Amino acid sequence: MKKIVGLLIIMLFLISFTKTVDNKYSLEGTWELVDRYNYDGINVTDTLLNSNGYQQVKIYSKGKVMWTRYSPNDPAEWFGYGDYKVKDEVLEERLQFGSKTMMKIRDTVEVFNFKLQLEANYYKQITLDDSGNPIFSENYKRID
Repeated sequence: MKKIVGLLIIMLFLISFTKTVDNKYSLEGTWELVDRYNYDGINVTDTLLNSNGYQQVKIYSKGKVMWTRYSPNDPAEWFGYGDYKVKDEVLEERLQFGSKTMMKIRDTVEVFNFKLQLEANYYKQITLDDSGNPIFSENYKRID
């Protein structure tokens, strides 16, 4: 009986330690888009690099998200602001307002959900299809 209780205590300790390790990274901060991936439903099939002055930045702070994109070849403005939360490797963004172009998208998509792969200074937000397979990702590096 003492062995079973001892094993249970060790297991609980290891589980709690694992949870602590999993949660040690934070999305809080400023992030710059490095590149994007296309998937075939499982594997990365193409890497799309930023080109011709394209830049995209996201800022996460205290449950709020702000993002902006600059593309010299696109006359439309792209930015948005709203709330975000992370739970069980899912990033949820709910935009409250944004550029005219973004508000048109917001009229049809109220909540943006992504699979989140977060490291200390790098993260991927992965768009999944209806079956849960990856189709596209944006890949960011921490700049602040």
